Amino acid sequence: MSDDYRTESDSLGEMQVPADAYWGAQTQRAVENFPISGISFGRRFVRALGIVKKASAQANRDLDLVDDEIAQAIIDAADEVIAGDHDDQFPVDVFQTGSGTSSNMNANEVIANRAAELMGHEIGDRAVHPNDHVNYGQSSNDVIPTAMHVASLEALANDVVPALETLADELAEKEDEFDSVVKTGRTHLQDATPVRLGQEFGGYRTQIEKGVDRVESAQPHLAELALGGTATGTGLNTHPEFPERAAEYIAEETGLPFREADNHFEAQAAHDAMSEAHGALRTVAGSLNKIANDLRLLASGPRNGLGEIEQPENQPGSSIMPGKINPVVAEAVNQLHTQVVGNDAAVSAGAADGQIDLNLYKPVLAHNLLQSAELIANGSEVFAERFVAKLEANEEHCADQVEQSMALATALNPAIGYDKASKVAKQALAEGKTVKEVAVDEGYLTEEEADEVLDPESMTHRVILGTDE
Repeated sequence: MSDDYRTESDSLGEMQVPADAYWGAQTQRAVENFPISGISFGRRFVRALGIVKKASAQANRDLDLVDDEIAQAIIDAADEVIAGDHDDQFPVDVFQTGSGTSSNMNANEVIANRAAELMGHEIGDRAVHPNDHVNYGQSSNDVIPTAMHVASLEALANDVVPALETLADELAEKEDEFDSVVKTGRTHLQDATPVRLGQEFGGYRTQIEKGVDRVESAQPHLAELALGGTATGTGLNTHPEFPERAAEYIAEETGLPFREADNHFEAQAAHDAMSEAHGALRTVAGSLNKIANDLRLLASGPRNGLGEIEQPENQPGSSIMPGKINPVVAEAVNQLHTQVVGNDAAVSAGAADGQIDLNLYKPVLAHNLLQSAELIANGSEVFAERFVAKLEANEEHCADQVEQSMALATALNPAIGYDKASKVAKQALAEGKTVKEVAVDEGYLTEEEADEVLDPESMTHRVILGTDE
């Protein structure tokens, strides 16, 4: 054997493992068995595995199930995994055994070998055993869904919600800044009655705030943990107090309200909570997409489009057209929506599948949800800071457009009736005049009456007909 390798063994025999690796034989088998995507689990999931193993060791120590010295070494090694010190020691491909056994054993082996090293032993000497010590009272079938929920809830609570709140705040700033800017409303992409630009941004703000509510509403079910169900949900080989104790330690470590699952059979055989949570993310991604598309339209031009807002000059837009600026950040948001929709198809399909007592899509569920959460969190921050915050209103252009709008004729309905108002609108369009000019020229209104009835700003809020209010 080369000096670059050491020999470790499992129930199937010996394996050569890189000499400097903390993982063991089962991880090495998985690396060789699953050269599929080149994608391994990221920071959130590896951290979650560390949290689950630490909490399990703490519970087992309290219950006198694992020797205090070994338990403490496991806790210390798990703390390093939680901190990100050993992310390079988790090489297993996401596309692996559906229970995630390979990733669970990866965590068991890394933590066992590092714990043994901390105790002064050689890596691989089994002074701390990956199954008998690190995995005591656990199964891949309850560890992996627990890690899925821990990683997902942390991602939603600590990444997605704060990012969305940042975006909502920036939209609120623009809502106030643009409140006095009256512009042409548009329905069916055709001219409609006037609105204030600030009102449109208030709609965007509300979309995002409701998105936060949707994401938060999915969190209680993610707070339920499968840990303690072991292989099939029965809790075989687990102390009766283990699930609650471990969940309490996980809650303490994360600051989030994790608890033992209401039903361990549901927690391992189905992953409806993951589907529900990702559904909220898909909806939020749709909101981001709608807002990005609207802002692209409003900023289109700069001379031959709507041109009602001016976008930031983030980078040159063309390798051939000098001076061209594109809404590149908004386009990135459009693309992340497309990816999240694709991820949602995988999550919804995977959560609905699985057979009898175990859902066998755990790794792909975790990967897709965590990717969507990361995209939405990062995308929202960038969208807020590099696009929304830098938007400016083209007030003069908005006012000119409103003045020329045929939709102003809508305000004539109470004064001269729908039929005459329709005639005014059509005549104005045919003759290239404003609605006000035609209404006065045809004798329907005096100049003063037209100024009052056709005031664009007054059309942007409710008025009580027949009164001066």
